[in-house]
Amino acid sequence: MLNRNYAYVLLLIAAVFSACSKKDAVEPTPVPPVIAAPPDFGFKVVGYFPSYRDPATVPDVKFRMTNVVNYAFFTLNASGTLVLNSPSVFTAVVAKAKTNNAKIFMSVNGAAADFKTMAATATGRNNFIKQVMNSLRQYQLHGADIDWEFPSTADGTDITFTALMKELSDSCHTDSKYYLTAAITAGKYAGSYRDAIKAELFDYADWFNVMAYDDFSTSVPYKQHSDMALAQTCINYWITQRGMPKAKFVLGIPAYGRPSGITQSNTILTYSGILAQGGSAQSDSAVVTSSGYASPYTIYYNGQPTVKKKAMLAKQVGNGVMLWEKGQDAHDANSLLKAACDTLGRTY
Repeated sequence: MLNRNYAYVLLLIAAVFSACSKKDAVEPTPVPPVIAAPPDFGFKVVGYFPSYRDPATVPDVKFRMTNVVNYAFFTLNASGTLVLNSPSVFTAVVAKAKTNNAKIFMSVNGAAADFKTMAATATGRNNFIKQVMNSLRQYQLHGADIDWEFPSTADGTDITFTALMKELSDSCHTDSKYYLTAAITAGKYAGSYRDAIKAELFDYADWFNVMAYDDFSTSVPYKQHSDMALAQTCINYWITQRGMPKAKFVLGIPAYGRPSGITQSNTILTYSGILAQGGSAQSDSAVVTSSGYASPYTIYYNGQPTVKKKAMLAKQVGNGVMLWEKGQDAHDANSLLKAACDTLGRTY
């Protein structure tokens, strides 16, 4: 009987100590996620690839020339849903980019009104960000590019755009997983669009694709829409005046031409289309015809010499060049991407 009582006491003591040890155990402190940009990989050569192009017509070498391919577009619609345009084209572009060692980004566009509605509330922004992050994971992409044309100080979307980019940056940069970029206005003209790009954004995005083109006029003839002066103006404004880090400045270059002093409807031609009409890769203008315009007219574009100068300028004072878009370029020795890569010493 004594032995049984002794055994019972021992069991009781053990139970008490066990309970105390569980109660007093210190739970491990959860490690917060690290929010930091992924590693910078140096000078960017960015090429947009739109959903309406046939990937089979763009040779692999054009993907090797760029180290970033932006698929254009995932489109935000009025209901706040992100829609992948031309899924079969997207699949082919992703495969080509990865095969040729280029990072592949989803570029997001949409009507300004739909961006405004989405970004106006925390719930709207959260739903949008969830869709972006799900797409990045599902398709194993490297980053997202936001092409909101344009947030504005006139309607308060400068504030909501900044909030959106901050929240999306935190999500993309969790554990340094994904890059975040934005396409922005050239910055030549003062006003609500230019002023909507707040200084805080320089911290949130990994770089900015500066759209240094489309400076055209339907009433003024002989005006080049993307000359060297515009490129220099963009650099002076964003880097010198506004303090954008040079490592985040990527200079946009057009692979198409525009006329001046006449309508822009049915008169814009691709660079390759201009060459097919006898335009020179060594010039920045040519006389062309179009089924949408009755008379021959002069079109203004960037030939290889200008692209080489822009690439060198971007190398000296910025950190990349961007082409809109791959399918408009020539795919032979007259290629604008080739001219840029040769100037930069980029092998392909």
